[in-house]
Amino acid sequence: MTSRSDSIRNLARQGGVPVVKFLIDQIRDRHLKKVSLLAVCPNSESVARAALHAAKEADAPILFAATLNQVDTDGGYTGWTPAELVGYLEITAADIGLDTPVLACLDHGGPWLKDRHTTDKLNFQETMAEVKKSLEACLDAGYALLHIDPTVDRTIPGDDPIPIALVVERTVDMMVHAETYRTANNLPPVAYEVGTEEVHGGLANMDSFETFLTKLDEGLKSAGIEEAWPCFVVGKVGTDLHTTYFEPDMARDLTQRTIPYKALIKGHYSDYVDNPEDYPLSGMGGANVGPEFTEEEFKALLELIGLEKKTGNDSGLYEALEQAVLNSNRWQKWLFKEEKQLGFFDLKHERREWLMRTCSRYIWTETGVMEARKRLYTNLAPYRDADAYVIWKIKTAILKYYHSFNLLHFNSRLIEN
Repeated sequence: MTSRSDSIRNLARQGGVPVVKFLIDQIRDRHLKKVSLLAVCPNSESVARAALHAAKEADAPILFAATLNQVDTDGGYTGWTPAELVGYLEITAADIGLDTPVLACLDHGGPWLKDRHTTDKLNFQETMAEVKKSLEACLDAGYALLHIDPTVDRTIPGDDPIPIALVVERTVDMMVHAETYRTANNLPPVAYEVGTEEVHGGLANMDSFETFLTKLDEGLKSAGIEEAWPCFVVGKVGTDLHTTYFEPDMARDLTQRTIPYKALIKGHYSDYVDNPEDYPLSGMGGANVGPEFTEEEFKALLELIGLEKKTGNDSGLYEALEQAVLNSNRWQKWLFKEEKQLGFFDLKHERREWLMRTCSRYIWTETGVMEARKRLYTNLAPYRDADAYVIWKIKTAILKYYHSFNLLHFNSRLIEN
């Protein structure tokens, strides 16, 4: 008996298109309209595992949008290379009997979008060479989608946006490299995502967005890879790091501009969004959710630490988390301008805890944190299955999006129709 996952992959193969593009085509052109795909950032093993359990319960595909900071040839902060991430997902999916497309994707692949490229002061040629190696590793690992995002240029002074023509030129260059490598190594077709929600990309206003689409279409045709036209274009739809309201009218406008190119809009910064049900109603093709789930992991652990105290034990996990975040120096990345001169412990307790929640994704694999977490789980073993509790909390947060994005029983609906 053919599994649902194999059936969907076979349908995509018969159409000669990548799986993600096949799914987008069904949403855009056929009976599965008013559906938005969910992409989870695999910022920890617990989040990845919870997402697989949520996908099983929802009977729907799961995309994993991994940044180069999270997953890369050097292991990133998760410890996974692209091949190791794919291997973990495949093994875990098989272990839990998951029958749905599990699709590893690259998020924000572009120059200087890996923090180390900036801290190491790589020049343009160096950072682009590193990114292209990462693209090759993603293709070798079997990633289903590559987000091509050359919208940062550390050589441009101040906050001036990179010119649209240069964004297009570098986007085409990276896609040509990926397609050349893919075909030379007889690898299956891959889907693409382009653009950024960030203002520094210069794509925030409608005229710039339209110009980007037009010039990208021209560039891909000129390069002879128009069949690789992206299925997702990232749109600025109201949400960002500090705002949580999704703008439906803006999304509808952007969607109408991308449909002629057979693409749909993808939203980033969808964490804790106030109105997730408006994504499919507005025609959004998908959304990335990341920090929210690792924050749910952090909050679940705080609750377990509270329970541990009632038992008279102390694993030292909170102190280990605090020290690891402090030592990582990544908390400085999230400081407001007026906080730049302050030390970590000069900040108010509420602000420090926000930074810990936000930065916890960077340090889950730090040795001291892992050892303290193991002690916590051992201390709570007579009272609570701590690991199951953490996974349940994260899974519950993920399922909220499966419901809001109209994804329940997506696989069954697709195959039956």
